[in-house]
Amino acid sequence: MTNPSLPTSLELKRFKLAHLFTVIKTSKNSLLNDDVLTSLMSLVSANLFRALPPPSLAVAITSTVAEENDVAAASTVPSLNWLQLEIVYDILLWLLINLDTQTLEKHIDNTFLLGLLSLFDSEESRERESLKNIIHQIYYKFTKYRSFMRKAMSGVFLEYIFETERHNGIAEMLEIWGSIINGFAVPLKEEHKIFLKRILIPLHKVKGMQGFNKQLGYCVYQFVEKESELGGLVVRKIIKYWPQANSQKEIKLIEELEDLVEKLDTKLYRDLALPFCSHMTKCFNSLNSMVAERALYIWNSEAFVTMVSTAMEEVFPVIIRGMENIIWRHWNENVKELAHNVKVILEEMNPTLYYKTLHQNRFKQTEMTQIYRW
Repeated sequence: MTNPSLPTSLELKRFKLAHLFTVIKTSKNSLLNDDVLTSLMSLVSANLFRALPPPSLAVAITSTVAEENDVAAASTVPSLNWLQLEIVYDILLWLLINLDTQTLEKHIDNTFLLGLLSLFDSEESRERESLKNIIHQIYYKFTKYRSFMRKAMSGVFLEYIFETERHNGIAEMLEIWGSIINGFAVPLKEEHKIFLKRILIPLHKVKGMQGFNKQLGYCVYQFVEKESELGGLVVRKIIKYWPQANSQKEIKLIEELEDLVEKLDTKLYRDLALPFCSHMTKCFNSLNSMVAERALYIWNSEAFVTMVSTAMEEVFPVIIRGMENIIWRHWNENVKELAHNVKVILEEMNPTLYYKTLHQNRFKQTEMTQIYRW
């Protein structure tokens, strides 16, 4: 049955590809000799490896609006070519799953892999999803290419972070890395730690982070789960890269920090308590009510409360002063109510220290007021 929305030539090509795929699936693997496989891989390369078009007007507009609303852009313009490309991807995936490594390795080399990775910049989300499944298969099946694939993907990330800040497939590539990191042995190799330091952590500072924050957070989470002492480095760097005027990004980072605290080695709590609580107090006092509320909800985390309890002498003055500022000065009633709840938690943790700190803070504030009036 023809598709009236497709030009006749594309419909004919799609029909022929579909017929070819049916023949491949129903034939015995022994019939896929080297000559046949060479022809099939040439067909795959000829159809897939192409210069990607520049961003369409619709995508450019979407990207501009997305940045203004702090939401990652996604292409909504389907490609007419996808209906035939989908079959080509299905053919490649079938070959990777059903043929043995020794048969395939003659037809897959570094150039082929680089061609696949370049296609992750496609605006077609379904193409990126197909690529993700194929790269997973190749990484799993061809161990000799793993190091090369990691380096090639790292190059894409570095170019995105430090040069273009524009790429359509960062989320999908990070999802691949999530599986790769999950397979790392402990103790971690130095090259793997370098990937965390030079790529995953700097990815937190780019404008489009909201478009891949879940995948990025999962990758970082995997590292900290394997070697919890890395959590201290991650937390300090995320605080360093904190956005100045992007409330949605702040919320995403607060969520990531809360998850990280759950995985931190408790030995790190005391050293991190003051810088972490000082930073969170700034978030508590944010004039953006959504940021302030999300930050204050971190007090529902037992791990965060435990961190505070390890360094009460240092962090109580900072936090209590922050709560007082909210209660007396914040414009949002919900934020004020949450601050009152935090005061109750602090008082229950150490009543003596709480009232001593509260008195000292108010005394200092009175002194500063008198000096200012003078």
